[in-house]
Amino acid sequence: MTNFSRYSCLHIQAARATQDRRLGGAVLAAAGAAAFLGWRRNAGTGRAAGLTGAYLAAFGASHPLAKKMGAWPAVYTVTGATALASLLLGRKRK
Repeated sequence: MTNFSRYSCLHIQAARATQDRRLGGAVLAAAGAAAFLGWRRNAGTGRAAGLTGAYLAAFGASHPLAKKMGAWPAVYTVTGATALASLLLGRKRK
């Protein structure tokens, strides 16, 4: 399991459970920071920065995508794409 996939949908669950979008944003930021630290430890700072950028871009892309395909399908699509990037680029260096 990648760092990203551990945290990918927690922000949505937090926002829905509490009805507080700000809490969802805080969870998104905390999950991104945790994923960055894991990626940096495993793959180095450069790749961690790139994967964090992909994480944020996926979050941004999920909103317009949701208008076309629905909220959860959009979240699963961008989560899958970012998790794949994490698997390919976020692994321990040999």
